[in-house]
Amino acid sequence: MRKRAGLLTLKQWGAAMAAASALTLVAGCKKEQPAPVEVTVQAEKPEQGAIAEKIVADAVLTPQAQAAIEPKITAPVKKFLVQRGAKVKEGELLAVLENSDLAAAALDNKGAYQAAQAAYATATKAQVPEDVQKAELDYAQAKANLDLNQSIVNSRKQLFAEGAIPGRDLDTAQAALVQAQAAYDTASTHLQSMQKVSRDAELQTAQGQLTSAEGKMKGAQAQVSYSEIRSPINGVVTDRPLFAGETAAAGAPLVTVMDTRVLIAKAHLAQSLAQQMKMGDAAQLQVPGITDPVDAKVSLVSPALDPGSTTVEVWIKADNKKGELKVGTPVKIVITGRSAEKVWKIPQTAVLTAQDGSKLVMVVGDDGAAHKKPVTLGITDGEDVQVLSGIAPNDTVITGGAYGLDDGTKVKVGKADEDEQAKPKSKGGDED
Repeated sequence: MRKRAGLLTLKQWGAAMAAASALTLVAGCKKEQPAPVEVTVQAEKPEQGAIAEKIVADAVLTPQAQAAIEPKITAPVKKFLVQRGAKVKEGELLAVLENSDLAAAALDNKGAYQAAQAAYATATKAQVPEDVQKAELDYAQAKANLDLNQSIVNSRKQLFAEGAIPGRDLDTAQAALVQAQAAYDTASTHLQSMQKVSRDAELQTAQGQLTSAEGKMKGAQAQVSYSEIRSPINGVVTDRPLFAGETAAAGAPLVTVMDTRVLIAKAHLAQSLAQQMKMGDAAQLQVPGITDPVDAKVSLVSPALDPGSTTVEVWIKADNKKGELKVGTPVKIVITGRSAEKVWKIPQTAVLTAQDGSKLVMVVGDDGAAHKKPVTLGITDGEDVQVLSGIAPNDTVITGGAYGLDDGTKVKVGKADEDEQAKPKSKGGDED
């Protein structure tokens, strides 16, 4: 009985120990109350200084001038004188098309023109003057013959009146006078016609034949010139799709030349932004592959809205004499717009957008909690933004970590990685 009693006492002691352990565990749990959640944020006070608006838009680089040269005739390519990448000057010969038939036609028309020149010279220097001279001689001869017959008639009238000659002689003289008068009238009319009408008509006919021959010759020479492909601008050959021997079609680009010394970035901006710009305004290009921004200037602000998008086309001109920029490269343009001095500004990252579209920021209050404040903003340069109203100069504005933060959340100002460093590292067996 003593042994049994001793055994019962031992069991009772074990149960007492288990109960004591359970009470200790419960007491420990009641003491370890969870501490309030405190979020680490980045914050700073508003800064006073100057700010300039930065207008950013996407664009594509295009050449200042380019020419897709199309032949006016269809003919095989005889030879090319340039390759892609070759620098060419205005008027330089780039390619020659087959032109043997055109050259032969031009030679034939040149011969016809020379013949017309000779005919014109003959007409103006020999034939027409001779015809006029002959008409003048015929007129003078008819006039002399008329005067002679008139004097004969006059003398015979006197002799007939005196009875010295028969009437038959007077009649014969008067008939001769009539014939002389007719010859004189004919010669006078012919001379007047030669002087006023025939001479001018013959000269005009000769001139017309000469002009026609000259026109045909120049047309044939133009056809020959069309077989010579020349550059209309200074630039670089960027495309040459055919090879020698292939047929170039009229109206299809044969050689493309671009002037890449200056490149243009064309962007479409809202009218409200374009109203602030003028030619010569400073700008920059952010080009993929080039670390530093490329300086540029506004070279054109379209005077009319684009009817499709109701935006304004703006051209940004950048120097490219070194050839670092490539045509067709997508770039971002940054244009300096409005500016202001001595304004209060905060980082752009501090600005939040409410569901209704209004702008707000979160500030650290005296109670160590984050509180929302609606703000009115002004000019932004892409990094900082002007604050017109809503916060005071001594407010501590949360610039990082405010997204998704509830109003009244306890915060502490620190670096972005402090929350991660503050978390205890897990050890094996602690989770059990």
